[in-house]
Amino acid sequence: MEVNASIFRELLKRGYSLEGNTRVWNIADSKLWYITPEQAQAFLDLEKSKDYQKDVIEKEIELINNHINAIVKKAGKDSVNIIDLGCGDGKKAVLFINQLKDKVKMRYCPIDISHYMVEKAISRIKKMNVSEVVEFQWNISDFENLGNIAHLLRIGDFSNNFILLLGNTLGNFEINELMYEIKSSMEKGDTLLIGNGLDNRHHDEILKAYNNKYLHNLLFKTLKQIDLKEEDLEYGARFKNSRVEMFYTLKKNVKISQFGKDIHLHSGDQIVVAVSYKYNKNEFNKFMNLYFDDVKTFVSNDNSYVLALCKK
Repeated sequence: MEVNASIFRELLKRGYSLEGNTRVWNIADSKLWYITPEQAQAFLDLEKSKDYQKDVIEKEIELINNHINAIVKKAGKDSVNIIDLGCGDGKKAVLFINQLKDKVKMRYCPIDISHYMVEKAISRIKKMNVSEVVEFQWNISDFENLGNIAHLLRIGDFSNNFILLLGNTLGNFEINELMYEIKSSMEKGDTLLIGNGLDNRHHDEILKAYNNKYLHNLLFKTLKQIDLKEEDLEYGARFKNSRVEMFYTLKKNVKISQFGKDIHLHSGDQIVVAVSYKYNKNEFNKFMNLYFDDVKTFVSNDNSYVLALCKK
């Protein structure tokens, strides 16, 4: 099997750190989860799983439906760009488009690192009564290009941006880095809606949610692309530095080759493939108020999920 160049470069560039006698390789970058359509579909399968539906999808959609009038009143103008960050298959954006479509002109712009996801979102939204669905080269992008995209979308009649960052996507990033990127892309009058989990549970309880076959099915596909075999790996999750780390432990020595270079992985090495940052309600509110003066939060009845509506 040909080794994926992007993942190999990440291993080569980052190297490993020593934790005691264990070598830990960290390639926890969510853009590596969606390189192929197979990976993207594995994430959509994870979203459909019973636990994910219960812990994320249902809670987020209930909050959106309960507060959608307040949200669109804040976001909706005579015309608005709906920028869907980490759009997935576009199903969350549908809720807002249905509410706005008879009130304002809309331009929908899905942004995702996965071409597969963007195509699904565009196909879904094109079936609705939307003024325009943007299709251009930057649809397939990580969030570092958001400033350029947001600026280009303001050309013409659409001067305000309504940015969606839903589905616990924020938890996959170092919060200050991503919030800085997003706020820098915004102008006065723009609105950001974040959907994110809150957690006050004991670490052991949190980790139970990360030991499931759908998550393993998604994450293993990253290592499969550097020709690692499932039988040579053991999946695990741990709580560390205010975040959950999902990692694989090597059961045997492996050599990976690309660009005329070799990486030697040893039995007992760990490869961190994903992280998920965890915040309680007070911590989350503190971060939101650090970046925005105008913040309204809507919290689920069990205090486990929040929508943050932020206006610049």
